[in-house]
Amino acid sequence: MTRTGSSPGLHDVPTAAQLVAAVRDFLESDVLPAVEGRTRFHTRVAINVLGMVEREIELGPAQAEEHAARLAALGVADDAELAAAVRDGRLPDDHALVSALEQAVRAKLEVANPAHLHG
Repeated sequence: MTRTGSSPGLHDVPTAAQLVAAVRDFLESDVLPAVEGRTRFHTRVAINVLGMVEREIELGPAQAEEHAARLAALGVADDAELAAAVRDGRLPDDHALVSALEQAVRAKLEVANPAHLHG
């Protein structure tokens, strides 16, 4: 069974995702309103980074499995082999390739900034 940030697994509660969320919430609720200028900017950056880490903990394992399955369906082992196959023209420029690339970008955006998917 794949461990996500929502199930304790080997490590007790709170999970890594819960700890990251607690720090993010603290920065957002308590620190951000109390600072300004450069510190406020860096606090916003830290909040965004923690959000990315939280989403990667939650979504990453399933996304990795799905990505590996897409790569296997294309007949490549990893992203480097995929890039080489595309560069060398060993993969047809068809729906399967385009779909795999679109899904990979979507998965990255779901972690990096899901707002870009809905904008």
